[in-house]
This record gives sequence, C-alpha cells and structure tokens, in this order.
Amino acid sequence: MGTTTKLTWRVEGMDCAGCVAKVTRAVERLPGVSEVEVNLMAERLSAALAPGTASAETVTREVTALGYAATPLSETAAAAAADDGHSHGHAHGQDDPADQGRPWWRTGKAKLVWLLGGLVGAAYLLSLLLPERLTYPLFLASTAVALVPFGRRALALARAGSPFSIETLMCTAGIGAAVIGAAEEAAIVVLLFALGELLENVAAGRARAGIRALAGLMPRTALRLHADGTTEPVTPERLAVGDLVLARPGDRVPCDGVIEEGRSALDESPVTGESVPVARGPGDAVVAGSINADGALRIRVTRAAADNTIARIIRMVEDATASRAPTQRFIERFSAWWTPGAMAVSLLVILLSPPLLGWDWWTSLYRGLAVLLIACPCALVISVPAAMASGLSAGARRGLLVKGGAALEAIGATQTIAFDKTGTLTEGRPRVTDLLPAAGRSAEELLGLAAGVEQGSAHPLAKAILAAAGERGLTPPPAREQTAIPGRAVTALVAGRRISIGSPRHAGEAGTALGPVAEALAGLEGAGKTVVVVLADDALLGLIAMRDEPRGDAATGITALAGLGVRSVMLTGDNARTGGAIAAGLGLAVKAELLPDDKLREIAALRQAGPVAMVGDGINDAPALAAASVGIAMGGGTDVALETADAAVLKDRVTGVAELVALSRATMANIRQNVAVAVGLKGLFLVTTLAGITGLWPAILADTGATVLVTLNALRLLRWKPELG
Repeated sequence: MGTTTKLTWRVEGMDCAGCVAKVTRAVERLPGVSEVEVNLMAERLSAALAPGTASAETVTREVTALGYAATPLSETAAAAAADDGHSHGHAHGQDDPADQGRPWWRTGKAKLVWLLGGLVGAAYLLSLLLPERLTYPLFLASTAVALVPFGRRALALARAGSPFSIETLMCTAGIGAAVIGAAEEAAIVVLLFALGELLENVAAGRARAGIRALAGLMPRTALRLHADGTTEPVTPERLAVGDLVLARPGDRVPCDGVIEEGRSALDESPVTGESVPVARGPGDAVVAGSINADGALRIRVTRAAADNTIARIIRMVEDATASRAPTQRFIERFSAWWTPGAMAVSLLVILLSPPLLGWDWWTSLYRGLAVLLIACPCALVISVPAAMASGLSAGARRGLLVKGGAALEAIGATQTIAFDKTGTLTEGRPRVTDLLPAAGRSAEELLGLAAGVEQGSAHPLAKAILAAAGERGLTPPPAREQTAIPGRAVTALVAGRRISIGSPRHAGEAGTALGPVAEALAGLEGAGKTVVVVLADDALLGLIAMRDEPRGDAATGITALAGLGVRSVMLTGDNARTGGAIAAGLGLAVKAELLPDDKLREIAALRQAGPVAMVGDGINDAPALAAASVGIAMGGGTDVALETADAAVLKDRVTGVAELVALSRATMANIRQNVAVAVGLKGLFLVTTLAGITGLWPAILADTGATVLVTLNALRLLRWKPELG
C-alpha cells in the first residue's frame, strides 16, 4: 500500500461532543480513511487518506450529508465558495459557511427556530378562534417542517453508523405524537428541540470566542525597519525571521524576538498573566502580544508569525480541548449505551403498562414517547467538554497552560507536588559569595582555574563562577578534554593539570581530605549556600560558595498549596544542609543530594501514596516531569515550557502552581454540578412522566433546559479568577 496523505477540513456546525462522535464515526467507516481526528473548538477534521481508495470529495460529501458544512482547508477560496453553494440544501440545522461572522440570531439554526415559532404561535392563536379540526393541520404542518430536516439527518447518521442519534429519538417521538393525535405537543417538542440546538450553538461559539480572544492580542500592524532608517507598516504575518521592527511606547509587540536597541518596561500580562511590568533591554527576549510601556525598542524577529508564542498558545488550547479527560471518555461510553437503552425502556413502557398497570393504549404510547424524549443524552454529553473548554481558556488567559482535559483533571487530584530547587523555587541566578583557597593558594588562582573548566557551560552554577571571574577581570585559561559526570562533577585539563569541580560528596569519593576547610564548609552549607570543591590532580585547591535566592513568592506559593491540602516537597541535587536551610525558610519538606536517577526513584515512591505533580524548569527535569502523574514546567522560559510537560506556568511564580490546582478543582466541581443537573432533571421528569403528572413537552423542556443550564454553568468558568494571595 502507498503512503497515506494527511488532509484537513474546516467543519462548521459542530456544537457538542455528540457532533464530534457522529462525524468521527461516519468518516472512520469510509474505506481507505484512517487517523481520523475531530477538534470541536478548532472546528477541524483531519484524516489520512490511502491513495486510490479514498478521496477528499468522498469525505466532504459524507460530512455534508450529516448536515455539517465541510470545506477542505487546502483548497482555494473559489472551491470553498462552490462548497458553500451546495451546502444551502441543509441550512435547516447546521451552520452554513455563509453564517460565519453573522450574529447568532441570523444563522440557519436561528431561522428554523423563528419559522417554527411563527407557525406554532399562529396555530395557537387560530385555535382560540377556529374549531380544532381546522387548526389541527397547522400543528401537523409545523411538526412536518421541522421533522423533514431532522429526519434527513437521522437517516444520514444511521447510514454513517449512528442509528441511535438524538435526531432518531426526536423523529420517533414527533411522528409518534402526531399519530396518536397529540400534534400540538409534537409541534412544541420540535420547536424546543430546535431552540436547544440553537442555544448549544451559541454556547459553543462563546467558548470558541474565549480562544479567539487570545488571537486578538496580536496587533493589526507592525513597523518594519529598513536599512535607511525608514519604517513600513506591514501585517505581523508578513514579518520574516531576521527582520527588524520598531515597537513604540504603547504598541503591542508584533513578534517573538530579541531587543537589539532600547530599554523599556514591558507589560507581559496579556500573555503570561504576570501583572507587574518587567524591565527589558538589549539582548533580552520579548514575546508577541506584550505591551511596550515607555521606551522605543528595535526588535529582531526570531520566529515567524505562525510559530510565535501566541500562535502556539492558541494551537495548544485548541488541541487541549480535543484531548478528552477520563471523566469525559466515561460519559461518552455511557451515552453510547444510554440512547438504545432508553429506546428499549420506552418500548417496554408502551407494551407492558396496559396488561400490568391497566393503562389504556393511548396513555401507554403517550408516556412511552415522553420517556423517549427524557432519555436524550445531550445535556450529559455536553456537560464535560463545555466545562473543560471554558476551564482551559480561562487558564490560558492567565498564563496557565494545560495540555488537555486529562492533565487538567489530574492536577486537581494531586496530593503531593515535588519541586525542583534551582530555577523553580529559587531565581536560578546563583552568585558567588565566598572563595576559600587551600593553604598556599590564592583566590584568583582558584577562581581562574574553575572558570577555565566551566567556560561554555550553560549550568547556573557555571554561569555564576564565570560571572565572578569576569567581575574580577580574570580571563579563563584554555581547557581541553572537558567531561561531566551528571550530578557529581565536571573535569578538564587546564594548564597541564586535571582540574575537577564537584560536590563535597564527590571529593570524598575521590579520597580527598578536606582537612581544615571541612568546618568552614559545614558553616557555609548551614547558611543555605551551595559549595563546590575544586581539585587539582585530586589535591584540594579550595572551596567556592554560591547562593541562589528563593523566588519572592515561593513561601506564599507553598502556603497557598498547603491551604489547598497539597503537600509540597523539594527534590534537589544540592547537599542536605543547603537544601534544608532553603526548605526551612519556605516551609516544605526536602530530599537532597539526589542524582537524576534518584529523582525518578523519589517520584515513584511518592506516587505509591497518591498522584504526584512535578514542577521543574523544563530544561534538565524532562525525565522527572515525565515520570510524575502530571509534569508542570515553570521558569524555563515560555519556549521550553510550551514543549515539555503536561502544563506550564508562563509567569515565573510559584503561586501559579497553586492557581493551576485551584483552576483544576473549579473545573471538576463545575463538571460535577453539570452531571448532577443533567441526570437530576431527567430522573425527576422520568418519575413525573410515568406518574402522569407531566407530558411530552415538559419532557423535552427538561432536556433542553438541562442542556442550557449545563452550558451556562460551564461558561461561568470563563470568568474564573484565582483567589490566592
């Protein structure tokens, strides 16, 4: 078999998880089609087509037959317009591409509601003046107007592998009601169903607007600088990597880039949620969408528009809404059995109630149809994805990115959060505080040789040693054969000697006696400083002490987590005394002197007691982040944070981790409320229907009402704000 071709379509008109399931099932059944993915929020369908067996037209036709508007994204606008032309035949229930950008009350779904509302209203007014035999046909006509489009969709879905769809339930109940002479109720039932569909559509549009608001952070134009100093206004999409742009005070930064000239305070809150403007100058990275507060900046573009931070956040949120949480998967499986089960129960009510309960056939048929309507799983199916989409969007607006429902669900369930120390709980910018050369050695020699070994290294401690050497005007001597023993030491040949820089533990293992400096070492570590031992040919050259200050909000963040009932523990490769000193100041437990493998073992041990989240800077913590129940990247810059881990805190604040837990719990609470409303209303109306208290149209009102309540409740999450200090 030849290689498959991956194609993408824009599918309009999907407004709940049920729609996604219908489209997925229908396309998967086509010969030669595989890897089908449907994304509700991005309105995208992607599939791999085998050459010679499946064509893009077949997929488009199949999706269109279900009543959705499908446009291949690779085709030209002309082709899209042609597709628009033949989609008018189903403008009854799904969105036309022509509806794009229209207010909700002018869409195809809205027009159907207005038409049915007019017909039912007119029939009722006439029924007050005319005898029933003359007005009854009007109710029948309005029922038929709605049942034609719903019926066509039910047949298309049955052919595409979804015989037990909501449309099937609807048509069965509507036709049944008309047959037993309850056409007035049948008309109200179809009107309420159409209204429910419209409201679902409006709600899905609101959730999508939450994601589109992120796209609104990009400015409309950018000022591209030419070599002669003149500027040219262009759209951000036209900026290429390497271009130079001018950002004036008050402008939004149009690209991801690096400042070449100028200093300013940048308000990055639209992207990271960090409310305090940060000072930026030459050489500093800037992100698209941040607001330049006071100085003019010349910025060199480092990423094309399709790959900048905002574009990647939008893509990530869209993909996240497509990845289903365990709760959602369970409810989707449950609803797949629910509908056929409900039809069976309805049939039993109709057939068994006359002989067992003595009802007449009219009563049993009427109540059986009402049971059928109550059994519609719409509200239940939409309860999880609507809340998840709102929660993910609310988080993204505050610099809390989560890669999908499963991760969002897991974060709220975590009982322990393990923090890496350097760059996560601390600033990640250690400074050399003390130099203790061995007897007969000078501080300059100690620092100079150490700098020689460390040149070229990106490790925070290496940078601190090189910075200290630079401040003293020392030029690091050339080094050869640089090697690193992870978590232990780095060695190199400098000036003909084997110089190694490592932990006191490593020096002990090498058999080097620390002698008189051992006491000083203990004192430095007790003060929360990291001490490295420098050896020359296994003889002691001296000690270098550094301190990396805790982040300003680290203690607040740990306290906030404790308030949420989450235990915090610090995992560090640093020595026990330094780790203990910093941990004591922040109020959390500590496991120190851990090599990368030890961190993995610690996380595995913590997982025995319950779900564990690992928070690291995403650079050297990738294995530990992957081993935890959920990995959260923080402080490694947006770049790495977006690629690694299950979630990312874009603002470098420990309180962001507590906010993530609070967001997850708010979302899960919202889902529980939604499921309770959906199931509770159905249970209540099932009892009242079988008792003969309520009839057909209250049954559909219960379903539509539940769908609307569930959706409105989910949209509340878009306004979520962290209530932490």
